[in-house]
Amino acid sequence: MQQIILTVNGEKVEALAEPRTHLGDFLREQQRLTGTHLGCEHGVCGACTVLIDGQPARSCISYAVACEGREVRTIEGFGDDAVMNELRAAFNKYHALQCGFCTPGMLIAARDLVLRVPDADEKRIRVEMSGNLCRCTGYMGIVRAVKSVIDARRAVNDPQIEAAPAAAPAAFTPFQAAAPAAPPAVPPTVPPTAAASAAPAPAAPAAAPAAKKPGTVIEDEFTVDHPLARVWEIFADMPAVAACLPGAEISEHTPTSLKGRITTKFGPMRAAFAGTAALERDEAVKSGAIRGNGTDSLSGSRARGDISYRLHDAGGGRTRVTVAIDYSLQGPLAQFSRGGLVKEFVKKMVADFAANLNARLGAPAGSAAAAAPAAQVDAGGFFWTWLWGRIKSLFGAK
Repeated sequence: MQQIILTVNGEKVEALAEPRTHLGDFLREQQRLTGTHLGCEHGVCGACTVLIDGQPARSCISYAVACEGREVRTIEGFGDDAVMNELRAAFNKYHALQCGFCTPGMLIAARDLVLRVPDADEKRIRVEMSGNLCRCTGYMGIVRAVKSVIDARRAVNDPQIEAAPAAAPAAFTPFQAAAPAAPPAVPPTVPPTAAASAAPAPAAPAAAPAAKKPGTVIEDEFTVDHPLARVWEIFADMPAVAACLPGAEISEHTPTSLKGRITTKFGPMRAAFAGTAALERDEAVKSGAIRGNGTDSLSGSRARGDISYRLHDAGGGRTRVTVAIDYSLQGPLAQFSRGGLVKEFVKKMVADFAANLNARLGAPAGSAAAAAPAAQVDAGGFFWTWLWGRIKSLFGAK
């Protein structure tokens, strides 16, 4: 894991990332900016196009760690951008989208074209946009939409157009990753498909940071029959905490990060989400957070979860712990993430964790009870118990 600092949509981001993590996965899974779509994942289709330091780049073949200290702008970061708003309206007017999968990357590439080549004709538009593929529209609506914006801006002699640099045919090619900060300009005689990149165009004013869309949030609390200082101490011992959480295992850990997995049974199915997490602790207010994500190799499902906690002195040598869990689940196992069911399931896990924590804190040091890991979670068994309880409540059964 590597700590990286970058700017995403005008907001400073500090996070942990594996060296092999692509920027597209980092944006979608860790930053929850799912407007960036992953299509071919080979740098060909253009659906994942974002801006890196103001230049279009394929986020599926750009590494997140390579963006250290750089500015990344996704489709969510153009809310107050004049050119993008004109393009969005034109895409609607000229029916330039159908399924919408290519649209975020198409809009970012089109915005770059409008600012960089303010006098582009239809032929030039087709060449410049050829690095973004669409399997629905046939491109006619897309070309008309982009041309209408260029024509309208030329007609009003927009100052932003006058400030744009001289055009150079530098279409974003399928094989361009994060380009150097100041690449050489490409002569007009070089075909666009051979161009590595164009001279940097002046970036539009940065939009206000886009609000992140959280996943499902569940809040709960429990009380531990031990003093706050003792509970705070064990919360810093991640192997001990994992031993209290059913199905959790830790393979590596540092004071700020960990790697491990959590195993869950869904009736006959078994899922083992392996992943990483960043750890945060605030000694002053006795609060912390575990921010992680993982993937089940068998089903391909992906989970993301942020667990925030805070300790409160409950008096009498007891500690009250408040917990907020913000999670999302994607893939085949997402069918099990129904709101009511998951809320009940999470509350049961929190109750089991509290009971295990109480038992561990109360056990003599070095005893078997103090070292035994919690049992694996059986979500399938819980589901049938939950369902039967709901059926009985509908008919007033006791």
